[in-house]
Amino acid sequence: MSDGFNRIARRDLDEALERAAPALQRLDGAAIFLTGGTGFFGTWLVALLAHARETLGLRLELTLLTRRPEAFLRLAPGAAGQDFIRLHRGDVRSFEFPKGRFTHLVHAATDTSVAADRDAATLIDSIVGGTQRVLEFARAAEVRRLLYVSSGAVYGPQPAELERVPETYPGAGDPLDPRSAYGQAKRMAEQMCSCAAVGSRLEPVIARAFAFVGPGLPLDGHFAIGNFIRDALADAPIVVGGDGTPLRSYLYAGDLAAWLVTLLAQGEAGTAYNVGSDEAVSIADLAGLVARTLPSATGVTIRGTAAAGAHRSRYVPSIARAQSLGLAAWTPLDEAIRRTAAHAAAAPGPAAASEAAHRNEHGGERQTFVIDVDGVVASLVPDNDYAKAEPLEGTIAAINRLHAAGHRIVMFTARGSATGLDWSTVTRDQFARWGLHYDELHFGKPAGDYYVDDRLISIAALQALG
Repeated sequence: MSDGFNRIARRDLDEALERAAPALQRLDGAAIFLTGGTGFFGTWLVALLAHARETLGLRLELTLLTRRPEAFLRLAPGAAGQDFIRLHRGDVRSFEFPKGRFTHLVHAATDTSVAADRDAATLIDSIVGGTQRVLEFARAAEVRRLLYVSSGAVYGPQPAELERVPETYPGAGDPLDPRSAYGQAKRMAEQMCSCAAVGSRLEPVIARAFAFVGPGLPLDGHFAIGNFIRDALADAPIVVGGDGTPLRSYLYAGDLAAWLVTLLAQGEAGTAYNVGSDEAVSIADLAGLVARTLPSATGVTIRGTAAAGAHRSRYVPSIARAQSLGLAAWTPLDEAIRRTAAHAAAAPGPAAASEAAHRNEHGGERQTFVIDVDGVVASLVPDNDYAKAEPLEGTIAAINRLHAAGHRIVMFTARGSATGLDWSTVTRDQFARWGLHYDELHFGKPAGDYYVDDRLISIAALQALG
């Protein structure tokens, strides 16, 4: 069971279990409802709870809210047939309340992708509307303990003179800036949890999450450390798109899991806890650390240049409050990078994947679609200045429907093949902004006037399939 959840290593789970043992013992007999069980946080939390049940003999019942139970079972085949895990289909904003008793609730469902951030109104509705529904369920089920996974984004920009931001810092983002939507919505959701506790038995605890690294972290998303590990595993130079000066800190996923169960069981009701490491590292130094830790990397390229007198971005928490519960950033960052890379490198390829991984959510065969970029999802532009391309929304919507149905999407482009220019960062940023859902992005397609293939389908046929 321990290795059934996203292939998380037993060593990681053993370490997390040892560090969170007192909290886990307090969860004996708990019936836990969890939103976001298929995400990075949820996957680790479920894996640790399942491991504790197996190792410590705890009596635990887990009900996981998911829009696609089939996708969860592909991610965690070890969960299939486990009588203590129940999958409950539904959207966090509108799910039907499951029947039965529930003592604890973990609300960790939030889309943190760049694509979600691009649609601020939908993002706010997902966070605020989802929290409202979760609190309605908590009230109806008479849940006692609630762990709400919030974000350090509630503080807004961290002042340059504030080395580590504490939970008492009253800052917030600019409500007139759409880019602050995520932090503003999380802030409102925290207040909703606090208000729901008034006159009720609910005991909410807030986890303000910062930045993390570990097995299961998307390497093709908008997380710098994941992108750096991806570059190193590809035997490529690590590319820093900016000037490398921003300061960040990273907590290992195994440590994160121990923190979450500790806060769920032992956190003080009505209190917020920063969750993360307090050891700052610049993005440039992080790239260098990844390169030294993973020798397959072929150097570091920093594209940006720091502007004179510019404010240095900082996103580093104070964790003194969490330390009062015995929590710490136990895993050194280089070791966290090493374990994350080893997990990614050992991921089974298509030929070695299980049969379940080749089935879509309707039980049909999972197919692979290899799709061109320009003229298909991106508009054609003069002089191949791809940064000026606009999204072709009809095709993107069709591709997203195929991806949501469980098919594998591989984007393959000739960008840079003729000129030698590196368009990888521009292309990934565009896909994120446009909300394109895909599994892999490959460069190196030869530039040509025509392509001939015995399995070619037209754009119109692709849209019909989607």
